[in-house]
Amino acid sequence: MNGSRRLSPQEIADILRERIRVGDLKAGDRLPTQAELAEEFGVERGTVRQALRALQEDGLLTNVSKGSPPRIALPTPTRGAPQPTMVSLAPRLTEAFAAPHVRVDVVCHTSETLMLALGEPLRLIHEGKIRPESIDVRLLLPSRDINLAFPVLVEGRGADDPVHDRWLAMRNAQAQVLRHNLQAIRSTVGIDVQVSFRALPFTPPVKLYLLNGDEALIGYYVLTERQEEYESQTLEMYDALGSKSLLFSFVRQAGQRDAAFVDESQKWFDALWETISTDLTLS
Repeated sequence: MNGSRRLSPQEIADILRERIRVGDLKAGDRLPTQAELAEEFGVERGTVRQALRALQEDGLLTNVSKGSPPRIALPTPTRGAPQPTMVSLAPRLTEAFAAPHVRVDVVCHTSETLMLALGEPLRLIHEGKIRPESIDVRLLLPSRDINLAFPVLVEGRGADDPVHDRWLAMRNAQAQVLRHNLQAIRSTVGIDVQVSFRALPFTPPVKLYLLNGDEALIGYYVLTERQEEYESQTLEMYDALGSKSLLFSFVRQAGQRDAAFVDESQKWFDALWETISTDLTLS
């Protein structure tokens, strides 16, 4: 491209950045290989690698140095600014699903938000824009056999608990839809998909999403008093609207503190999965 001198890593990064800006390279697209880029720009592969690392640090690339050409990152909210779960989770999942091997571990009260947030990455898979080799999703949900801390009737529990019945019906229906949507990827696209559920003996006070061992998203269930119609009854309950919980992101690449939080969160999840949780039946 320049017969008088070799391009620097910054100059190559600027050229690729401009291609992304004008849409020549679109979100989810794979870049050419390092060898192809080196040939195009007339430089050594090491120069290309430095340019790609600069773009990754800017949040424009994913999967750098993972054995295959990186992809153009999908637009995401600023990680440093907490956003409501329904706003921030879908783009974070979409970026995670661009990895060759996807692992998502979740602790939550119901899987409604996760079910909805997965719509975008699953759509991109069906359209052929991203194609992971494998997907492994594990969910920890409260057991049907416990007295939930929430939702709970304001006046307290009675012999019959319509709030618990309502929650259980929602938990099962949403988890079944989630499992069906993920397994459909296996049957239609041929991706290896594993979906597993286990039951917790307590009501989790927070929701936690662990993405590929690289990022932890955590949000607090904030309780509020509200009403809901259920089977011709008006239920006065204490409950949390999980989709409105702010998610705080901790990214391994952000530094030692964030990396430690991701590691400890994964250890916490794995310990719950392997010790006090039990098989969960969706019925």
